[in-house]
Amino acid sequence: MKNKFLEIKNVDFIIGGKTKVKNASFDIENEGDTLCILGPSGIGKTTILRTIAGLEEVEKGSIKLNGNLMSSKDKHVEPEDRNISLSFQDNSLFPHYTVEKNIKLGAEKNATKKNKKLTFKEIIDFLDISKILKKYPHEISAGEAQRASLARSLLTKPDLLLLDEPLSNVDQSFKEEIQVKLKKILSKLKITTIIVTHDSYEAFYLGNKCAIVLDGQIKQFDDPYNVYHFPNSIEVVNFLNRGILIPAKVTGENSLENKDLGTIKGNFIKHYPKGSNVKLLLQPEDLEHDDKSNLKLEVVDRKFRGTNFIYTLKTNSNLLIPVFVHSHHEHQHEADEKFGIKRPINIDHIVCF
Repeated sequence: MKNKFLEIKNVDFIIGGKTKVKNASFDIENEGDTLCILGPSGIGKTTILRTIAGLEEVEKGSIKLNGNLMSSKDKHVEPEDRNISLSFQDNSLFPHYTVEKNIKLGAEKNATKKNKKLTFKEIIDFLDISKILKKYPHEISAGEAQRASLARSLLTKPDLLLLDEPLSNVDQSFKEEIQVKLKKILSKLKITTIIVTHDSYEAFYLGNKCAIVLDGQIKQFDDPYNVYHFPNSIEVVNFLNRGILIPAKVTGENSLENKDLGTIKGNFIKHYPKGSNVKLLLQPEDLEHDDKSNLKLEVVDRKFRGTNFIYTLKTNSNLLIPVFVHSHHEHQHEADEKFGIKRPINIDHIVCF
C-alpha cells in the first residue's frame, strides 16, 4: 500500500501545556498537493504548523512525512533535520540583513538540492519585489515583508512548505494575482504545501483539500467543493457564513416545505423520514430572481460586489435570506421594494440538519 506523503494520526496539538486541537487526523496524499487549514483566530492553526515543523513536541499520535516518522510520544526529529520550511505570518526577516540577503539565506540552505529548480530571479519576478532588494526589513511595508519571507521559504526547496497566513498583508488588488502565480509555481515544482488562512475563497482556490478547525477539533476534512456545498455540521455552515439555515418540513423523498417559500425540490444529501422538521441550508445562489413570480419578498439590503449583487430579503416570518444576482440584471431593486423569487424552487443538492 502506497504511503501518503504526509500522515497525521490522532495527534493532540499542544502549546504551552494547553491542548489547542484534540485527536486530529488528516493527510496529504500526493507530493505537490496543497492543504489549506481554515478556522477562526486563536483556534490552534499556527500550533498545527509549529508541531509539524518540529517546534512543538507530540505527546499523543504520530506525524509521518514521506513514510518517515517525524513525531510521536517516543520519537522527535529536530526541526533542522526535517527539511520543512515554515513561514510565519509576521515574516521573521532578520532586521540586520537586506531583503536580498534574507531571501538568499533560503537558497543557501539547500544549495545542494538539484531536484527542484527555481532561480533567485524567477522568484523575485514572480513576487514583484525587485525594487526592495537593497532595503532593510524596517524600510518596507508589511505586505512586501510577507512576500520576501515567502520568497525565502520557496527558495529553501523544502519537502514540505508551511505558510501561516502568507498573503494576509498583501493588498487586495495584488492578492489574486499572487494566488494565481503561487498555485502555478507550487504545482510546477511539486512543492507540497500547507497554508493556514482565514480566507475561505483563498483556501478553496489554492487547496486540493481543506481542513476546518473549530472548537478544538478538525470539523471537516474534504475537497473545497464539498466543504462549500456539503458542509457536514451547523458549526461549519456558521463559520463559512455563506448562507442561512431556515426551518422546513420534509414532505417527500425529494421535497420539503417552508411556510414562507413554499415547496422546495431537489436531491437530499442525507435522507430524512417524511414529516421530519429540519434546518435547510439556503445559499445565495440557490434562489433565482423573477419579477413575474407571485412569491415576492421585501428587500432590506443590497451589496454590490462588482460582478454581482447580494440582496438580503425579508420573509413574512422575518427570516433574512441572501440571494445572488448578476450585476447586469435589468431591474435593480432598492430597499423596501419587492423582489420576485422564481417558482418552482429547485435546489440541486439539499443540505439539511
